[in-house]
Amino acid sequence: MLHDAFSFAQILGYAAFILGVGSFLQKNDRRFKLYMTGECIAYALHFYMLGNYTATASSIVSVVRSVLSLYTRSLWVALTIVAVNIALGLALVKTWTDWLPLIASCTGTLALFLLQGIPMRMLMLVGTLLWLANNIVTGSYGGTALEIVIAIVNCTTIWRLMRDKRLAKAANEPAHALSEVPRDV
Repeated sequence: MLHDAFSFAQILGYAAFILGVGSFLQKNDRRFKLYMTGECIAYALHFYMLGNYTATASSIVSVVRSVLSLYTRSLWVALTIVAVNIALGLALVKTWTDWLPLIASCTGTLALFLLQGIPMRMLMLVGTLLWLANNIVTGSYGGTALEIVIAIVNCTTIWRLMRDKRLAKAANEPAHALSEVPRDV
């Protein structure tokens, strides 16, 4: 489905793009979730205007999820949000592709509530790929660009976090351990 690249619906997709990239650039989990909240609001409006109501509903649930994840890491809250997404799917899904944003939202929920740091971002990458597929099917220009860039930025941030972890570990090792070379006896 093709849409005017400069329609208000697509401009909202571009706004989601900016907020989404900003989100995945964050190494701080709290700032990551705050930016994600803004992205989800823009996405909800964007998908509503494009007529993709499962993606709209999933994005609204994601707004609530992102805000709640700032205040709790409760398994029960996470499972409730997953259950809401499944219920939305049962009520709204018309084709198999309508499940893509709902499954993405479920993986994002589990990531935000149950994981931190690198593992959280790895599971979010799975959700990103599901959103990418949804956006291609929906005809969301900004959303497609967003998910491609988010995948790249998220991988870069994962690498930066891994590098920081490696550097911190090296800084905590005794100096002689770093310079010792094993010798044959």
